[in-house]
Amino acid sequence: MLCGLAGVLLVAGCVTNIEDTGPVPSKVPVRPVAALAARLPPDIAAAGEVVVGVNVPYQPNEYRDRHGAIVGFDVDLMDAVTAVLGIRARYAESAFEKIIPAVQAGTYDVGMSSITDSAEREEQVDFVTYFSAGVQWAQRAGHPIDPEDACGRRVAVQATTVEHIDEVPAKSEACVAAGKDPIIIDAFDEQSAVTNALVLGQVDAMSADSPVTAYAIKQTAGKIEPAGPVFDSAPYGWAVAKGAPLAPVLRDAVQYLMDNGQYRQISENWGVQEGALRTSVINGARESAR
Repeated sequence: MLCGLAGVLLVAGCVTNIEDTGPVPSKVPVRPVAALAARLPPDIAAAGEVVVGVNVPYQPNEYRDRHGAIVGFDVDLMDAVTAVLGIRARYAESAFEKIIPAVQAGTYDVGMSSITDSAEREEQVDFVTYFSAGVQWAQRAGHPIDPEDACGRRVAVQATTVEHIDEVPAKSEACVAAGKDPIIIDAFDEQSAVTNALVLGQVDAMSADSPVTAYAIKQTAGKIEPAGPVFDSAPYGWAVAKGAPLAPVLRDAVQYLMDNGQYRQISENWGVQEGALRTSVINGARESAR
């Protein structure tokens, strides 16, 4: 049985949905840039906000603090981008798999939930890249597992992520092709449940985006550890409707922060600077494939 999701402390080896993870970093001061704000689509400018679909918890990128507020690296960066544009971000919590359909339907202006920019997803929405993350496995301390030879082992992932849809299934198929047992994939709706399953020994390993795995290792105080290096790095992107005029405005706003050092400061505040980008593009999966 997984631990309850309403607590604020790590109790009996459990990781909770709303965690007391220490002080949340202060916001980096950002001033509006009139030339960029003037390029906002008229409906968004008139509303004074963008509606941002987000799935929590996925520490340290987006999660709820002890007071229930949505915080994290992604949140601070989006708040800085909207400050550049003279508007605000209004966050709407959603199941991860519903974010892109809601962006397509116009329910959300932006999807922001550590979404890997892939060629397949670019068929549905456009992405504005803002970070680079790889995949990293974790194991229980003292219980080694090889991500390249996990045949017959049980691996936890968050449902509908790249790890669930592509990475771990591909490894499992390779096991079967070699005449070995497939990987048993346990998919959970929330990353906190993935980490809980590993801490409690219900699975042999977990696979998640590199900043998320690093954060989980830190928060569990030695109960879990890295299982191999980071691999398959790819960009995160903010999802917007195909052809939406908001995309180039977001790109130029985050590029402004990159060029002026505020982006770097935000990434350092959250300890994720290793994945910091120098340039934002639209549809980075296609760019990297060229």
